[in-house]
Amino acid sequence: MAPYFSTHARLSLLGSLALACCLLMEVAAWAALAQAHGLRVDYYKHTCPSAEAVVRQTVAKAVARDSGAPAGLLRLHFHDCFVRGCDASVLLDSTPDNTAEKDSPINNPSLTGFDVIDEAKSILETQCPQVVSCADIVAFAARDSVHIAGGFYYPVPAGRRDGLVSMESEVVENLPMAFFDVKQLEENFARKGLSLEDMVTLSGAHTIGDSHCSSFSDRLYDFNSMNASDPSLDPKYVSYLKTKCPAPDSAQDPTVPLDVTTPKRLDNKYYVNLKYHRGLLSSDQALMDRADTARMVHANINRGSMWAHKFSESMVRMGSIQVLTGSQGQIRKSCRVVN
Repeated sequence: MAPYFSTHARLSLLGSLALACCLLMEVAAWAALAQAHGLRVDYYKHTCPSAEAVVRQTVAKAVARDSGAPAGLLRLHFHDCFVRGCDASVLLDSTPDNTAEKDSPINNPSLTGFDVIDEAKSILETQCPQVVSCADIVAFAARDSVHIAGGFYYPVPAGRRDGLVSMESEVVENLPMAFFDVKQLEENFARKGLSLEDMVTLSGAHTIGDSHCSSFSDRLYDFNSMNASDPSLDPKYVSYLKTKCPAPDSAQDPTVPLDVTTPKRLDNKYYVNLKYHRGLLSSDQALMDRADTARMVHANINRGSMWAHKFSESMVRMGSIQVLTGSQGQIRKSCRVVN
């Protein structure tokens, strides 16, 4: 027994060392990516040491009040970064002369989490006036949401500054739509410097949160001249959705979970749903329409922990889109208005 135990222990040690090595390489890669964009981990270590703890505590309080908060904060970060980059432009209020991003029909009233960011910012302004940007608070809050809903954590490079402009018209020009096919999704993400793998990986965020029926009800009723419903959907899933969603011409627009299996848990079940033709949005199920993206879906089904690592990496990359740093932009006193 001793020789076996000794060999097993050595293999276990080698495996642990290999994993540690991979994690160190991963952190180094994130740091290099961040530095290339002027960001760095522990950015507020000396200027506002409590910054990340304040955001983390604020997010935890929000989740205690509303279990759907993580999905809202993740979506808020995504919608911010894809329009003008990660500059907190999505937080700015409209003015008499300008309709802001948050009041686009795509964002209003479905985009949430503004109150959480406001609360964290208010606390930080009392502790460290005009030091912590709203854009960084959004990025920290998204990471903390991932940690709460998914159980995994990643370091967030910071140093973003806040933008001065927010325009409703730029939302539809930049965000991917629920009806996009793979080619359109790929092109949309590529314009932001993100890869096809990033697109498939980040789509996994649709394992939490809800969608209004109006975003997909055309897949359930009178889909086309040949089919009453979208043939790419599981018929049993269609029947279930019809119990929740009225026909498209209804005045009612309820919501349903994007992932009926684990609607509050950030995991790889989103990809399992795609395998069984239960992708709620057309853009979700479209990932199974092309061989390369379908292979990625199956890889994420088979290796959930690897998907979590990839998701963390892709979130850092997304959080680096067109960031303002140095003397660009400003540090807002209030996230809702420019100084």
